Amino acid sequence: MKSLDLLRSLYSMAAVVEARDAYTGGHCWRVAQLSELVAIEMNLDERTRLRIGLAGFLHDLGKVGVPDAILNKTGKLTDDEYEVIKTHPSIAAEVLKHHPLGDLAINGALAHHERPDGKGYPNGLSEAQIHLDASIISVTDAFDAMTSYRPYRNGMGVDKALDILQQHSGSQFNSNVVEHFCSIDRHDIDAIVLHSDHHTPMQACPNCGPVVVVYKEMEQGDKTCCRNCGGEFSLFIEQGVRSLKPTGGVATPEQLQPTADHELISRLANRALPLLKKDLTWWQKLVGTAGSSS
Repeated sequence: MKSLDLLRSLYSMAAVVEARDAYTGGHCWRVAQLSELVAIEMNLDERTRLRIGLAGFLHDLGKVGVPDAILNKTGKLTDDEYEVIKTHPSIAAEVLKHHPLGDLAINGALAHHERPDGKGYPNGLSEAQIHLDASIISVTDAFDAMTSYRPYRNGMGVDKALDILQQHSGSQFNSNVVEHFCSIDRHDIDAIVLHSDHHTPMQACPNCGPVVVVYKEMEQGDKTCCRNCGGEFSLFIEQGVRSLKPTGGVATPEQLQPTADHELISRLANRALPLLKKDLTWWQKLVGTAGSSS
């Protein structure tokens, strides 16, 4: 398999897993973007920034092993259900260790729910044992969860979410990461919060509330649907502002299937290629031909 295809396969797996949850559209993209902003603020090198961004996109890959009934539950999870949720980092690591490029993301995916105070999961690591990638993703994942809408609550404002990160700095979150996250230019954060791509604000279902998938490349009149209630919508664009208009129809089984944004994935994979080209010997072994960029 060609190198670019290998990168696309990683992004595609994560995107399809995310699409199973009607309320988390764009979460992978936002965590990846926010994680890269932190890496930039920390003055990390380009390859490290790209690796952290990739790991941020893949951090919830292990939710492929969480049943829909738990993943989409609108009420409070039982203790047993929460124990199932807590398996997703280990599942992600198991999937990634069998992928040729899995080592790039496995540290961030496995440990993004670990805590400096040792009360995290799955392994109860101490702060010194938690990989930098995971420490960054822990902060950006929590921030996005707080500022996004869920079936049981509205998203909170950016300022409140930043305050909560600071309140739990050093216990739940790495204090150095929190400090750098809170130093990011507010305009850069606002351009990511409640978006699913650059300049692409999320859309909510007019009927029942969850996120409706709207891709950046979609044009006036293109059809989409809510995977929660099954309503079909067409995209309406006026003066650059997007909204959804009910068609009166019901989504087809094909429309309701979890899908990946292939245009977004291609852009992300192309951007991540320097991750592979850094080590020329390994790169040649992977693609089979010297100097190939396919």
